[in-house]
Amino acid sequence: MEEKEKLEEELTEEEKKLQEEYEKLKNEIKEQVEAKSIEKMTAPELREIAMKIPGVQGAHAMDKEQLIEIIKDFLEIKEEKKPKIGKEKIKEIKQKIKQLKKEKEEALKNKDKKQVQILRRRINRLKKLTRKLAKAA
Repeated sequence: MEEKEKLEEELTEEEKKLQEEYEKLKNEIKEQVEAKSIEKMTAPELREIAMKIPGVQGAHAMDKEQLIEIIKDFLEIKEEKKPKIGKEKIKEIKQKIKQLKKEKEEALKNKDKKQVQILRRRINRLKKLTRKLAKAA
């Protein structure tokens, strides 16, 4: 019985030591990440940090996004998603397109070919922009 208790005490001491080392490593990595924004770090810097994390294998084959994700998981950093601005912006652009189309109709009535051409190009550019924003969102 006494031997069993001694073994349990040794195990708890070892667990405490491992926990301390784990926390020390976590703080060290946290300091490195705080010194320079994680998104602004280069892939080799991220690999170096990822290799220090226990349980991570194949860090050399990972790309930057994967490395960032692993480090954030280890440090328990929750990514705050920003609200998508694209949809609101698309609505504003479409309003502008409607306004330009009205101006284009007036220019057609006045037979101002140069103004019609300018407005046509503006509308075309804005339509392309809405498509690009929709694709990104």
